[in-house]
Amino acid sequence: MPYSLVSAATLGFDLVRLPQGRQVAEVLLTGLTADAATLEGIAGAHPAAGRDREERAVLAVRARRARELAAGVPHLRSAGDTDRAAVLVDQLERGMIGDAAAVERVLRDDVLGYEHPAVADLADDVVAAAADVLGDAVIGSFAADVLPPLVRRQLTGPLALATAAGLVPAVEPDLGPAAAEVRALLTAVGDQDEVARGRWRRAVDEGRFERRPWARAMHEASWAAHVSGRLRVLAGAQLLAVQAFGDGGFDARDGAQGVWNAVAGVVQALTMGDLLDDSALSVLLAPWERVTAA
Repeated sequence: MPYSLVSAATLGFDLVRLPQGRQVAEVLLTGLTADAATLEGIAGAHPAAGRDREERAVLAVRARRARELAAGVPHLRSAGDTDRAAVLVDQLERGMIGDAAAVERVLRDDVLGYEHPAVADLADDVVAAAADVLGDAVIGSFAADVLPPLVRRQLTGPLALATAAGLVPAVEPDLGPAAAEVRALLTAVGDQDEVARGRWRRAVDEGRFERRPWARAMHEASWAAHVSGRLRVLAGAQLLAVQAFGDGGFDARDGAQGVWNAVAGVVQALTMGDLLDDSALSVLLAPWERVTAA
């Protein structure tokens, strides 16, 4: 199943259940917010830069093999018929909706696509080289559990070197007209103790019985982002939420059992609240209201 910026919350659902999901979000945010100078700096870190044809061919083969290994990340459709119930329980925590190839596609086609404000100002070979470096880093982090450590370091190393050299500034995505409210939420999510995490879990449990149309409200917020030209704004907010979720001490089980969906819904509501009706806002903000009322 492909990811897209439209379904950034779905991508987030996978990332919060990955050990290196925070790093994947960081790479995507880097691509999302990079200006022309940053993309040029990232492109300059390409491992093939300055190498002869034979060396470039070896690197290309190495990159292809790494992606073949990355396909081993478990995903939901890989469950067999043997002890299916136990497999599905395990996959609620470990199985991905998408795969490594899908997250690289969203980087190349959406994050660095034609709507990127800096891409049009750069030569095609520079954009391609920057996409290679960012794509390798995404694969290396997304598939960290199934890649040999040396392969993972080879994939993530060039971007890490560019960052260490000061060529990649800290990400500061545009969060739209409600930026202050969104950042306040992310700060709160990222600053949780066990008692606060317990409030989120209870809020999710209490909401299970209401059967309110959460998915429809999420779709309405995504559609509002699409038609208003704010998909990149909403995607940036959801990727920051992935990082806040980990910073707040939530784990893969929280992600699988509804806490991520609750957080993502609040992010959708705050980011796109000026374009949503009261019904959708009520559904999406309900968990946050329970948490803050506790």
